[in-house]
Amino acid sequence: MLTDDTIAAISTALGEGGIGIVRISGDKSMNILKKVFKSAKGKDVSKLHSYSMMHGYIVDPKTNEKIDEVIVSYMKKPSTYTREDVVEINCHGGMIAVRRVLQLTLDNGARLAEPGEFTKRAFLNGRIDLSQAEAVMDLIRAKTDESMKIALEQSEGKLSKQVEKINNKILDILAHIEAEVEFSEEDIDKVVNEKVIKDCEEVKGQMEDLLKNADKGKILREGLNVIIVGKPNVGKSSLLNALLEEKRAIVTDVPGTTRDTIEEYINIDGIPVKLIDTAGIREARNEVEKIGVERTKECIDKADLILFMIDGSREIDDEDMKIVEIAKNRDVIVIINKHDLPMNVDIEYIKKTFYNKPVLYVSVKTNEGVSSIKEEITNFVYKGKVSVKDIYVTNIRHKKALNDAIESIENGITTIKNGYPIDMASIDIKDAYLKLGEITGKTVSEDIIDRIFTNFCIGK
Repeated sequence: MLTDDTIAAISTALGEGGIGIVRISGDKSMNILKKVFKSAKGKDVSKLHSYSMMHGYIVDPKTNEKIDEVIVSYMKKPSTYTREDVVEINCHGGMIAVRRVLQLTLDNGARLAEPGEFTKRAFLNGRIDLSQAEAVMDLIRAKTDESMKIALEQSEGKLSKQVEKINNKILDILAHIEAEVEFSEEDIDKVVNEKVIKDCEEVKGQMEDLLKNADKGKILREGLNVIIVGKPNVGKSSLLNALLEEKRAIVTDVPGTTRDTIEEYINIDGIPVKLIDTAGIREARNEVEKIGVERTKECIDKADLILFMIDGSREIDDEDMKIVEIAKNRDVIVIINKHDLPMNVDIEYIKKTFYNKPVLYVSVKTNEGVSSIKEEITNFVYKGKVSVKDIYVTNIRHKKALNDAIESIENGITTIKNGYPIDMASIDIKDAYLKLGEITGKTVSEDIIDRIFTNFCIGK
């Protein structure tokens, strides 16, 4: 992709709004603005100081027709988001106004930006690294305050700094090995080997520390898939409504009311949770119900956590047992519903079958115990430990790079311990450096860079 041309795009969401912004980036930004903008007071826009604004009109230079009344701003490189000259045209929000303004910029020298191209230029021009660029999209897509906070920390380089620290240590190890091989007149002694092993173990431990929060980070970034399962008429839809604190699902005394999955997002202590209410699992009575049950089983396979509901006022039957077999070896919270009624369920069997898994007593009808479900979901994610100092690996790509780097370091350690020449171990140690560098983009291939930025929205 060329980075010496000038690009433009709409940087605000399409639709009705107070303001729409067309962003231009590149060396021709001011020249394009001069062609399409006239100051309301007759001022020369090319004399506009960096980080200043001017009021006026966007005008079609061919017809002299006024397109919109706007305020324009100019930001001179390198102190801009892309480290290029940037112009932003603040016009009236709405589909027609911003599109006509954008088209005029394209007609007068700009090229339509590709998805994520502004941020890609910020990366290519050295303003941010690749993990910070990815965090920009995480900021846009954040579903809770906590996920936004983590994305902001990533965009400011919290993860990058730690990765760079580890990679600098790896470089020190490689330099030490090279010096010993180059200048030692005798075979590398045992002391040198032990030092390299010790340093590699230290690096490996630091990478493993980063991975400790990877699962938690992924959940905070992408959300926790929580599925409510149980046989018909145990209170699944009522539980969904209670957790959402609104009447989202239809609730009746007729078994099998829910025949398809219902999905809603809820924020639980900063955790974006996708709640999925499902059709009750039982022997289907008709084709529609059969499809619903099949979809339930598919959702169970993809779920991070199962809320297994049982009617506590009844004994466990064959329909319950089918779900017990599905859920007992999964991450599950067992919910004994209808606690406001006399209990007839075999509690001891439930506790024994779901040993070490939370078993909660609730009455969705009276709202008793519903808050405890939210607490257990929080405990499941955080495992009872939350630290503001934690660095979260939220991206699957970053997690894979860390795992690959750890494997390479381990191979290097094994090579030395098995008595092979130390310079052979440096091959694996260098590979760890390259794998880790993929996180910040220092050693990543161009096709991966392109793939990452195609997931961005146009205008960012």
